[in-house]
Amino acid sequence: MKAVGEPSTPATAPKKIRDHLRFHRPNAHLANAFGNDQFALKAEAFARFFGTPTFLGAQTLIVVLWVAANALGFSHFDVYPFILLNLAFSLQSAYAAPLILLAQTRQAARDKAQSEADAQHREDLAIAGEQRQALLEKNSEQLIALVEQNTRLTELTQQLAQRIEQLTTEMHGQVVAKH
Repeated sequence: MKAVGEPSTPATAPKKIRDHLRFHRPNAHLANAFGNDQFALKAEAFARFFGTPTFLGAQTLIVVLWVAANALGFSHFDVYPFILLNLAFSLQSAYAAPLILLAQTRQAARDKAQSEADAQHREDLAIAGEQRQALLEKNSEQLIALVEQNTRLTELTQQLAQRIEQLTTEMHGQVVAKH
């Protein structure tokens, strides 16, 4: 029976089934206010796309073609001062900011869950280390007790051997004296 406050040893600890693939499985506890539905996932992917060189290059190309087409007279759908282009940038900004915040919030939730998992893992390692240390101390105490018992038995064996030698010498002396 284990005393209160005594660390559990591998013999007394409940058996845990280890899931060696746990870090490769999707984390159900990462659900957040935005959910894991298709909209949230697509919105996050789109927000991540905003910071890529591909997006910046494509946007730059579109703006250059837009301005060139209207300034050089190929088209007159948005003449200088390019009000429609400014409206397009405003619309893009209105959607980009919440999408970027969504991506940051979801990333923060993943980081927090990973941090909590790391902390739990460190705690599990510390508990396992304490259990191993307690078991090591217990085994060391048992080993010391066995060595002390062995020493006592060796001393007793030596005393008995001396006593047998003494008795043998006495008996030999008596046998020789009678003959």
